[in-house]
Order: sequence, then structure tokens, then C-alpha cells
Amino acid sequence: MRILHLSWEYPPVVYGGLGRHVHALAESQAAAGHDVVVVTQHPGTADVALDEVVGGVRVVRVPQDSPEIPFQEQFLAWVMALNHGMTRASYALGRTWRPEVVHAHDWLVGHAAANLRQAFEVPVVATMHATEAGRHQGWLPTQLSKAIHTLEWWLTFEARRVIACSQHMRWEVERLFELPPDKVDVVLNGIDLAEWTTTPEQVAAARAAHADDGPLVLFSGRLEWEKGVHTLLDAMPRLRRRFPGLRLVVVGKGSQAEALAAQATRLRIARSVEFTGWLTEEQLRAVSAAADVAVVPSVYEPFGLVALEAAALGTPLVVSDTGGLAETVRHGETGLVFPPLDAAGLADAVTEVLRSDVLARRVVRQARDVLARDHDWPTLAASTVETYRRAVAEERALLASTSHPQLRIAVRDGNLLRDAT
Repeated sequence: MRILHLSWEYPPVVYGGLGRHVHALAESQAAAGHDVVVVTQHPGTADVALDEVVGGVRVVRVPQDSPEIPFQEQFLAWVMALNHGMTRASYALGRTWRPEVVHAHDWLVGHAAANLRQAFEVPVVATMHATEAGRHQGWLPTQLSKAIHTLEWWLTFEARRVIACSQHMRWEVERLFELPPDKVDVVLNGIDLAEWTTTPEQVAAARAAHADDGPLVLFSGRLEWEKGVHTLLDAMPRLRRRFPGLRLVVVGKGSQAEALAAQATRLRIARSVEFTGWLTEEQLRAVSAAADVAVVPSVYEPFGLVALEAAALGTPLVVSDTGGLAETVRHGETGLVFPPLDAAGLADAVTEVLRSDVLARRVVRQARDVLARDHDWPTLAASTVETYRRAVAEERALLASTSHPQLRIAVRDGNLLRDAT
């Protein structure tokens, strides 16, 4: 099958789990014999596209139009500029290669996906990796949030089918975007156990670099409010009293980095917390394997790919009881679970893991068994292709039922927007 992925992040440009997800999915589909192209943003400042084959996948990296728009100060304008670049690059592809399906990953590529749907007359499948309302606990606090929510709603309409990464995420998108249940398929995130490995020498070096004479606690992810790092910091004074020499390593970047560093200073734990920024994949694997426990304290988490990655490296998990994490990690079986925003509960769960080697070994063993059974990338990639085939069949049936091009409009809240085809 000829598959075109649209993603605003793809290695080496990775902001979080979305980029790693698309990378693994695309390469798994290519390994299964599909003809896969990824169109994504250029990692540098070049004004021409970079077209290369990596891991069996043709990757077209495009600059946005224009490259001078600042990312943070004018985010929506930056996104639109990137979509223009993606659309133009995909049109150029169409001269010699045309997809059978366009797979759009989140709202940030929605306009390019809609353009290509009409240009190539093929269906769009959209994966909603998260939602703006979910990140803000159901609220849309700013005009930017409202704009993003509208774009998410619009992309789920343009898509013939929608993929969610967990049952919780399926419920969320159906409720937020008024989707019929038969439009949404659940395909879990995956992990390649053979890839997530490290050497004893690398683990020892990471331990020496980041640990003290006590336990080592790990957080990895974007430094945003919904990731809950502030709750982990609030738990640190309790943990330090129980385990002298305990240290926390925080891997990642985000808009809350300065606020979190200030919180650590205010709590008088700054010497016990190391903010590393982003690490290379090799460094991340080494520090993950070196940690005594990995904590995922999210307030909002559609799935929680970092939990799979830590479990793959044999690190016990402590996660908040929210979203997809609650489906991935079962309390006492594959990790320990605590209520979101509960610093005392987090500290107690970490304490239980650190004080019981038997518990730690058991949850690690059982977590790896679940990864091998439920999160194998070749199986999940095949499930995604089945969603594509269903979307193609539905699109063809719709086109066969009408003799004229579709005009997609509707009325919502008094505004003329789209129809329901």
C-alpha cells in the first residue's frame, strides 16, 4: 500500500512521543512491504526540501513558507507556514508518486492533509495523539487554545477514519468532536524491545554521572504543566527524608523549565534535582536503565509512551492514575499507581518500590510480558493498515454514490462550517 504520513516531528526533530511513534510506525510499515513516505519539517534553516531514504522510509523534510516566522511568538502562523511547505512538497511528489491514503498526525498538519485529500482524491486517516481541551482539564483558557480545539475538530471531520491510542482517548475524541463511535479505531502505541537496550558499561557510566549514594529517580518528557513534574518535585522532600542521598534526574525541555527550577529552589531540593534538557537516545536509554524507578506523574496523558520505554529497559514504574496510563499500568502488577496531583501518594508509591526488591522485580517482569504481547510494532502497524483499508473502502463507496464532487460544509453554533459526509 502507498502510505503518506504527515507529521510535524520526525527524527532528528523530536519534541515528544509523537515523533518517536511516527518513526516506529513508518519503519514497521516499510518493513512489511508497504511503500511509505513521510513529509515532515526540515531540521535546519535550508530553503529547499531534503529528500532521503532512512530505514526503508522515504523522508521528505521541508522548510516552511516563510522560514522567518518565529516558532513561539507566532505559533499558529508558524504552523500554517509549515503546512504550506508540506502541501507544496506533497504536490511535487504527486508528479511521480501518489498515495492511496494520507495519515495525518495531530492538528498541526490538518490543512496540508485536507488539501491533499482533495488533490489526490484519497482518504485521510487522522491520529489524535492528544487534545488541547484534555491538556487543560477540559478548559480552553486562551484564544490560542480555542483555535487549536477548532482545528482538531475540523481535522476529525476531514478524516475518513480517526485513530486513538487508548480507550480513554477514544472516549475523549468522540465526546469533544461529536464523532460517531464507528469512526474511531483504537491502536495502541508500540515498543521495540530489541531496540530499547543498553550495555552494562553505559548504565554504570550513567549511574556515576547522575546518582549519589542513594536511589535514582527518573522523569522523562516535556516540561509542561500537564506532565505533572511539579507534583514529583513536591514529593521530593518526603523522599529525601526517607532515602538520604536520593536524587531525581529530569530529562526534557518545555515552557515550564524555569518555573520547575524555581520550585526546586523554593523547596530546598535544588542540589538533589538535575535538569538535563533533552538527551540523545543512547543517553536516555542508559539513564533510564540506571534509574531505580521511573515516575510518570502526568495530570493528562492520552497514552504515556515513556512508560513503555522505561519498562522495556527493566525500570520499575510509578505512574498517575489518569488517561491511557491507567490502561497501560495495572497497580501492583506492572507498576504502582497513585492519584494525579497527589504528592504524598506519589512518595508512598515510590517508597514501596524502593523498599521491596521482590515487588520491583515482579512488576518489571510482568510489564515486559505485557509489552511483548500487546505493544509489538509489527502487529500494531498491521492494525493501522487495516484502518487505512477500511478508510479507502468507505471513501470509494461514498464517491461511487455521488456523481459530483463533494462540497463539505456544515453549520455549528450558527456558523457555516461543513457537512456530515
